[in-house]
Amino acid sequence: IGVLLIAVVYPLFWMLTGSLKTQEEFLNNPTWALPEDWTNFSNYVEAWTTGNLGTYIRNSILAVFPSLFLTITIGVAAGFALEVMVWKGRGPVLLAFLAGIMIPGQMILLPLFTMYFRAGLTGTLWPLIITYTAIGLPLTVFMMATYFRGVPREVFEAATLDGASIYRTFFSIAFPLVRNAVFTVALVQFFFIWNDLLIALTFTTNDELRTIQVGLLNFTGQFGQIQYGPTFAAISINVIGTLVIYLFLNQRVMKGLTA
Repeated sequence: IGVLLIAVVYPLFWMLTGSLKTQEEFLNNPTWALPEDWTNFSNYVEAWTTGNLGTYIRNSILAVFPSLFLTITIGVAAGFALEVMVWKGRGPVLLAFLAGIMIPGQMILLPLFTMYFRAGLTGTLWPLIITYTAIGLPLTVFMMATYFRGVPREVFEAATLDGASIYRTFFSIAFPLVRNAVFTVALVQFFFIWNDLLIALTFTTNDELRTIQVGLLNFTGQFGQIQYGPTFAAISINVIGTLVIYLFLNQRVMKGLTA
């Protein structure tokens, strides 16, 4: 346990202390040296203002949450349709979604960029939203179909006998039964999209569209010199924010994984 604590806690401690150091401390002091001024929060101010961190976080929010909403909405509905509803051809459709999991995202970036360029979508966040939704759907559909498979069919049959329509069955019975599972899948997809670098780096064509992960690559000063303090501060804001979200929602995730 002690080794695990060191492996997890020490990098966080090193990151936070690094965010309080000046550029001179990084260049002249040893790596393990503690900051000389523990109240030096100027790096956070510089990261937020000069480093445009606020703009990058805004772009991430505008790209992540619409993608997440579309992925979960379509994925849950598709999982219900593929596992609960009986219709001809649902097996091949499910296999088609599973095949999507095996396609590396790197293979489709260049064709997608060409399509977005011809459609006039470059220079906006729509390429990110569409790509995140398409890449997240196969895994979401597969996981939701698996969760729906664990719900007894007698529950849905009883609802049908009571006169419930398919929409009433989905919203009033099926969705509440897999609510924790939906929450877990949404959190998994959130962390994947929020931490993405490759897709965002490919489709963001200017500084005003960069997400936080792409923006962290550009914390440079005059003549391209890396500004270590603001960079550590920006990384700290990103990591601590997502860590707080996970710790706060940890129990819901555990319930969803054991549902």
